[in-house]
Amino acid sequence: FEKKPMISFSFGFCVNLQYLFVTLRDITVLPCGHTIHLGCVKEMEKHHRYSCPVCSKSICDMSSLWKKLDQVIASTPMPESYRNKMVWVLCNVCGVNSQVQFHVVAHKCLSCNSYNTRQIQGTLIIPHVLQESLRW
Repeated sequence: FEKKPMISFSFGFCVNLQYLFVTLRDITVLPCGHTIHLGCVKEMEKHHRYSCPVCSKSICDMSSLWKKLDQVIASTPMPESYRNKMVWVLCNVCGVNSQVQFHVVAHKCLSCNSYNTRQIQGTLIIPHVLQESLRW
C-alpha cells in the first residue's frame, strides 16, 4: 500500500495568482500534490527551477544532479578554517533535520541523500568583501 500525496490546490491559485479553477490554461499536479499551470512549470524548467514554489519539494527525479554535486563537492576542498564546521539543514524532500559538514557548494541530506536542503542553523558564512564593508 503506497501512500499518495494529498492534492492541494494552493487555495485555488497558481503561483502567479491566477485562479486555477476557471483558467483556460492547462494545469498539472506536481508530485507533492500542489497544482500549477503547465506553462508555469515549463517556464520554471527554463530557469533551472525544479522545486515546487509552494513547498520546495523536488518536482522531478534529481538523482543525476545529486551525483554531479557529489563529484563537485569532492573536488572542491574547503579552506582549513571551515573543514570542521557543522551546520543543521532541513531537507525539502523528506523533511528530516540533519547536522552536516558545511560546504560552500551544497549540503546533502543524511536521510535521503538529496541536496534539496536549506540551512536552518549553524555557521553563517559572510564573504570576505562583505566582512570588510561591515567593519566599523
